This record gives sequence, C-alpha cells and structure tokens, in this order.
Amino acid sequence: MAPLDLLNHLVNFLAPALAVGVLLALVSPFVGGSRPSFTGMLLHSSINLLAGAVALGAGLWYFGRDGKMASYAAMLVCCAISQALLSRR
Repeated sequence: MAPLDLLNHLVNFLAPALAVGVLLALVSPFVGGSRPSFTGMLLHSSINLLAGAVALGAGLWYFGRDGKMASYAAMLVCCAISQALLSRR
C-alpha cells in the first residue's frame, strides 16, 4: 500500500470520530451552561476525538472490519462520556 493510500484510509477511518468530537464540543455550551474559550473547545474536541478513535479501533479489532454500527454506537457513547466528564470540571 502506498503512503498516500494509507493516509487516505486513516483519515477516512477517523473522520466520524472527528466530526462527532467537534460537534459535541460545539453543542455542549448550549446544553451545559458556560462557554469555554477557544483553547478549551480545542481541548474538548481533541479528547473527544481520542476517545472516539479508541472506540473505533477497539471495534475494528473486535469485529475484524470497519463500519459496524456497534462500533459507531460505542464511539458515540465514549465521546458522550468524555464530554460529560470534561464539562463537570
């Protein structure tokens, strides 16, 4: 596999976790109360991305393939839990 193909696969694998992580960080001030600064929002997005990527990686390892709905559900739960823990602080 060429390096650009590998990069394309990795970006497409992490795209759902990135989208959910950023959207969750953007929506949380409307639900939770105070609005964090830009660096706080960037930190929340990064931690949500990491939690979602770990869940997607675990789903890939467990099922042996990408794109299972159970993996996406686990990603949503992990991102929601990480956002809830970050918002409490």
